[in-house]
Amino acid sequence: MFTNTLKTLTGRLFAVAAAVLLAAPHQSAAEAIAPLDPPQPVKVAYVPIMKFAAMYVAEKRGLFDKYGLDVELERVKSGTEAIAFLTQGTIDVGGIAIVTSLWSGWNKGLDIRVIAPGALEPMENSPTKLVVRSALADDGSVKSAADLKGRRVAVAGGPGSGGEYLISKGLSRGNLTIRDVELMNVANPDMPMALANGSVDAALMGSPYADQVINAGDAKVLESDLTPGLMTVAFVGSGKFVNERPEVAERFVLALAEAAAMMQGDDYLAPENIEAYLTFTNSTEDAIRSGNPVIYDPTMQIPVAGLADMEKVHRENGRTEYTDPLDLSNAVDTSFTEKARAALGL
Repeated sequence: MFTNTLKTLTGRLFAVAAAVLLAAPHQSAAEAIAPLDPPQPVKVAYVPIMKFAAMYVAEKRGLFDKYGLDVELERVKSGTEAIAFLTQGTIDVGGIAIVTSLWSGWNKGLDIRVIAPGALEPMENSPTKLVVRSALADDGSVKSAADLKGRRVAVAGGPGSGGEYLISKGLSRGNLTIRDVELMNVANPDMPMALANGSVDAALMGSPYADQVINAGDAKVLESDLTPGLMTVAFVGSGKFVNERPEVAERFVLALAEAAAMMQGDDYLAPENIEAYLTFTNSTEDAIRSGNPVIYDPTMQIPVAGLADMEKVHRENGRTEYTDPLDLSNAVDTSFTEKARAALGL
């Protein structure tokens, strides 16, 4: 009941916020927050995936220019590379995934802060599903997540990975933890065969592999929509950027919020947005049009509760170098998203 209500309210919030952002408040925001003169440089390292698409739209559609920002976007192979640049002070902002090493880093005083959310997990109809072999579902051996106790469960990624977090959430629906099953580290492309030949009993799978095994009749959905609204990637700023140039960070986040508003509903596939996506990723127009759209909150709310849950699960799974709960103020700075909402009348 609570989850369904949350989905409904969140959907309405996104729709209302987008409508407000695309109307008159754009003008009042421009008046309230003047562009920096001369324009200020901002160096960004990012992994070229669609979960950072608001930044691509902000750059391509002139929103960074609007606020006097000279943004330089540099592709990197991984978030780990971006974190290294952030700690060295050679970049200002990183588009990165929230991984286990970050929690231990923050606990040791890592001087970077989450300043804005990346894309969010869908509120419903997520492409990521916990599936079970059809034979086990059909004979009644596995009716719920609780029945996976002692069984072999495939998940991509090693200890502390995003996959491990997601499977932990799926197992928790049956009051199980990762210690109650035999986790098998299996690459996504290899999961369909592993299910078909019975080498694993269940698997955490995303698109297109989940659809593949379901359509082939080899597996059935056991649990879905494991983490509605979860933020698994974020825009993080170096301590130097956040503390010494807050006026620049404020405008950077404000531009992201306006870009997110331009990506709601049918506007997600607007020609100008498609051009932006293709400029900064390796995707194709067909893939973007046929795939699930990324979900961006135009109010730029940082889902701190979701981050706290991720930290808790990884810590309880023994994947952090500490045992006491992390003070999230060491990891998150919500002041910039709060200022963006105020400027835009939200």
